[in-house]
Amino acid sequence: MKHELEAALNLAGFLLQIKAIKLNPANPFTWASGMRSPIYCDNRITLSYHKIRTHIRQEFVSGIMEKYDKPDLIVGVATGGIAPGVLVAQELGVPFAYVRPEKKSHGLNNQIEGLVEAGQSVVIIEDLVSTGGSSLSAVEAVREKGAEVKGMFAIFTYGLSIAEKNFENANCELTTLTDFDTLLKKVSEEGFVQEEEMQSLIKWRLDPEAWSNNFKNKG
Repeated sequence: MKHELEAALNLAGFLLQIKAIKLNPANPFTWASGMRSPIYCDNRITLSYHKIRTHIRQEFVSGIMEKYDKPDLIVGVATGGIAPGVLVAQELGVPFAYVRPEKKSHGLNNQIEGLVEAGQSVVIIEDLVSTGGSSLSAVEAVREKGAEVKGMFAIFTYGLSIAEKNFENANCELTTLTDFDTLLKKVSEEGFVQEEEMQSLIKWRLDPEAWSNNFKNKG
């Protein structure tokens, strides 16, 4: 447990340092859904840093082996889960496939690229979990092939209650290398934001929709 917390704190620090995670409570970001948020995460930036990329790969591999042993297949969620998924599959010496957000509208109309076969044990790799909608769409696509999804591993989650409910309803175990609560602990330790900004981040975590609406009303 101590190692896991230390590793999660270290990764949160890495993500902040390279600006894969950006914090700006005073001038929030707008998500694709239109919701305003004081935090924005783009873990694809980690691919440009060998040390961090390797750390993420090894934490994924050790976590997967500890929880599930070696699966038959690693599946990445497009697009952010593809590259780390390939690295994990290569390290484990198992096949890899990835899932698109939706089926292609041409060619073979594939949603899954690569081979997924009935009866295979699968671990799915994701870079970021917000509400869990797109992540669980990938889980459903793999299950439709008759494969057994052992669980999903992701780099980071905002820890939203709706995501927890969605994963519970889908009967899919989610494991993340770090999360929003760990990030707040790191932010507090390192002084990345002022106290007022910290309180704003905490309020957002408790009720993102209310925080977003309140900011829009102020604007």
